[in-house]
Amino acid sequence: MAVRSLLYSAASLSAIAVPSALSAQAGSETGGAIIVTATPLAQTADETATPVIALSGDELVQRRRATLGETLEGQPGIHFDNFGGGASRPVIRGQTAPRVEVLSDSSQIEDASTISPDHAVTTEPLLLRGIEVLRGPATLLYGGGAIGGVVNLLDDKIPTAVPERGITGVAEGRLGTGDRERSLVGGVTAGAGPFAFRVEGVHRNSDDYRVPRSFGERRIDGSFNDTSTFSAGGSVIFADGYLGAAYTRQRSEYGLPGHNHEFEDCHPHGSALHCGSHDSDHDHDHDHGHDEVPFVNLRSDRIDVRGEYRNPIAGIEQVRFRTSFTDYEHDEIEHDEVATTFKNKAHDIRLELTHAPIAGIRGVLGLQHSNSDFSTMGQEQFLPPSETRNTALFLMESYQAGTVRLEAAARHEWQSIETEDGREARHRPFSLSGAAIWDIDGDISLALAVARSQRAPNVQELYSNTLRPYRGVHLATNTWELGTPTLDKETSRSVDLTLRKRTGPTTFTLGAYHQDFNDYIFAETVDIYPAEPDPGEDIFRLIRYTAADATFTGIEGEVRHQVAHGFALSLFGDYVRAKLKDGRGDLPRIPAGRLGARADGHWGPFSAHAEYYRMFEQEDVGDFETNTPGYDMLSATLAYKIELDPTSGAELFVRGTNLANELAFNHASFVKNASPLRGRNFVFGVRTLF
Repeated sequence: MAVRSLLYSAASLSAIAVPSALSAQAGSETGGAIIVTATPLAQTADETATPVIALSGDELVQRRRATLGETLEGQPGIHFDNFGGGASRPVIRGQTAPRVEVLSDSSQIEDASTISPDHAVTTEPLLLRGIEVLRGPATLLYGGGAIGGVVNLLDDKIPTAVPERGITGVAEGRLGTGDRERSLVGGVTAGAGPFAFRVEGVHRNSDDYRVPRSFGERRIDGSFNDTSTFSAGGSVIFADGYLGAAYTRQRSEYGLPGHNHEFEDCHPHGSALHCGSHDSDHDHDHDHGHDEVPFVNLRSDRIDVRGEYRNPIAGIEQVRFRTSFTDYEHDEIEHDEVATTFKNKAHDIRLELTHAPIAGIRGVLGLQHSNSDFSTMGQEQFLPPSETRNTALFLMESYQAGTVRLEAAARHEWQSIETEDGREARHRPFSLSGAAIWDIDGDISLALAVARSQRAPNVQELYSNTLRPYRGVHLATNTWELGTPTLDKETSRSVDLTLRKRTGPTTFTLGAYHQDFNDYIFAETVDIYPAEPDPGEDIFRLIRYTAADATFTGIEGEVRHQVAHGFALSLFGDYVRAKLKDGRGDLPRIPAGRLGARADGHWGPFSAHAEYYRMFEQEDVGDFETNTPGYDMLSATLAYKIELDPTSGAELFVRGTNLANELAFNHASFVKNASPLRGRNFVFGVRTLF
């Protein structure tokens, strides 16, 4: 209880990074505040009804890691479900995919990451110029898959302006100690007349990462990650907007730690697991040896088309268009043979119209359509080939009434899932939200937002292993998955309260929220093998996707104080309690509370940043889960800038993470015991802008 009392007095939200001459910004600037592009009315982070994190500039450059989850980890309210060094997804307010939507400049990222935590999010953090994270009712406009949050990734692959000097570019090199990382990053934008062109790419190699000796092994087998990404795009720029397209190609190989073939013959008998053959007893051997670790061979080809047109006709302030076409495939390779293949051919189209004020009301009307043709083949084919179609209409309106701004939004979806074996599911989720933001004295604001959001179940939750020949074993997560074809929509009623102070030596954002779910769909563990495992022993889970009423209640926050010119201290923390109603217990894999402090300083060309937080023990665990011990995490960054001329320069930096070399386990991870967090690691980097 002492821990929770401390966290309830902690403060909210990550600070917005100040862009430097060496980094592009997340959106544009108005009065020094970064515009949040994921909000249709081009609001700043301080103007939104619910908390927004915007990472850009030096902070993003130095925090970027190989995976999206690791890059965002440490921000208030954001954790990650790591799977070695190749895959990690953001966990926002205790929830991850499919309730956290990852977008590429407001367009959906179509891959296989929503199916399993061992499937990477197909983005390249080293090529991003900004990341925006929206939480609460603000996510409603992006659909039921965004009930937990929206992560909007901003890049430069489609130019929106012609470079003033005709050409501009960036190059970066990085070396890491804990995983022997070797990374090269480069990008060039050139312009001639109304045309602009962009070419960029990354090549990264990293070995299995080191962990503290107390784990028993110095490196985690299968935590390597080798990735290459290339993108080429171009735009035609005109006075009132632009229209452009880009092609992105990503190839990646990364390992799958914790893969245990000891459970290959496990299967369910009703709601109980049976492991071993039916004609002999199963000898459970805990000494697995060091067999070759399976790995993922990932291929993704994507085309993006983006456009904006300001003031096309009377009454319309802006037309904004996004579409993408993705051809995704990955093989899971074991003993040099393809064991399972996942494919996703998908497209996404989004159109937004911003209308001029009508009786003081300004808003956005939009249409979105997506189509996903998804299939699995091979030894772990636990899903039938399927096609998912989703069409949505959405509307957001805003009205300023003195010192109070009122907002309302609605979204209606039509979703259908058709499987190759003839099954079909249709749902029509409807979501509605409202908010009031009171500007108390020009410096302090109070925002209240409420929402009713609905999400339709996906093909995995409906049809995993529900008909032969589909086999529900999933050895990456050591689970046998059972879908429930009768699942209906889940409905969330939420309230967010946010208090902000924007100016002066002390600034803060304090937030509290509550979500009440009817028919919350989750992977319930109904049995495990062995029935009484030893501490730290691998286990196999029988999970069934089921629906039950649940609540999520939490706080998150940050307080920042400018101690002196160029030097500031911050206190931050977050806590979420997620449990089932009617005394059914706690939900699984919910991160524990966290409380920490930061210090950052700037002295001429030098800058330094230090961060410490305490992750508390997670004792509120779901069925068949074990407590996860707490740990301390310490990191620091030192950077030095060299100005070559007013428009170009270089930066040298070194960032150290887990400086105390703590053995840390991630409660949100399916493979927490097999893949602890990285040990002490230093990344040395040089970045130049020209």
